[in-house]
Amino acid sequence: MKSMETEQMENRQTNWEKLSISNDFLFGKVMQNPELCKELLQRILPDLEIDHIEYPELQKSIKPDIDAHSIRLDVYVKDEKEVVYDIEMQVSDTKELPKRSRYYQGMMDLQLIDKGQYYDELNQSYVIFICPFDVFGKGRHIYTFENICKEENRISMGDGTVKIFLNAKGTLDDVSKDLKAFLDYVAGKKTKDLYVEKLEEAVKEAKKNREWRHEYMTLLMRDRENVKKGEEMLARLIVLLNEDNRISDIVRASQDEEYRQKLYLEYHII
Repeated sequence: MKSMETEQMENRQTNWEKLSISNDFLFGKVMQNPELCKELLQRILPDLEIDHIEYPELQKSIKPDIDAHSIRLDVYVKDEKEVVYDIEMQVSDTKELPKRSRYYQGMMDLQLIDKGQYYDELNQSYVIFICPFDVFGKGRHIYTFENICKEENRISMGDGTVKIFLNAKGTLDDVSKDLKAFLDYVAGKKTKDLYVEKLEEAVKEAKKNREWRHEYMTLLMRDRENVKKGEEMLARLIVLLNEDNRISDIVRASQDEEYRQKLYLEYHII
């Protein structure tokens, strides 16, 4: 009879074998290949001429002040012009991606400029989310945002920031054949495209990497532990709020993570 630990290990092994490019961990590993990453950026941003890319840090972690959220970027690269790109694979529709993109942008800026530097030294930057769902519900494959004047939409703020949301399940004819092939691949559709074939081969090779497999299993275990810890913290908070007859706060805490964090601090749960 198998032990529970053995069954859990076998389940994690099965999960690893079933991963596709839409998994953020595997996507980050595959994108460590500079040629594959560069071609993806060119398909997303065809008007840019990228000679080569560099990896300042693999899966860059940004840890701001102690009270702020830390973030781990899936793919963080820059090109020969010092333009910085953050590419994120996002499978779950958390309903917070627009604000998360704002937070990521801000955290990246903090890392890009040192004390004493001028603001105009901030790099041009792109935050790109690749999703198998439509963030804005308009059927587009791509949504690109820059800061434009509301009253004079021909005036751009010129702050050097761009946020892009890709939708692998778009229905409009609004992107190139090359980008559509990649997005179809993310959505799990087979397509005849040389780049997609290279990605598929890279995915197969990545799954043979024992070190990456062990890292994935470790992260998966930690994620599950964090979920359990979060559930226990929320249950404790609900009990305390109920004792204080704060019924409306129970509902809000269950739906609003930022508000929940404030209540954790208020009740000394963190």
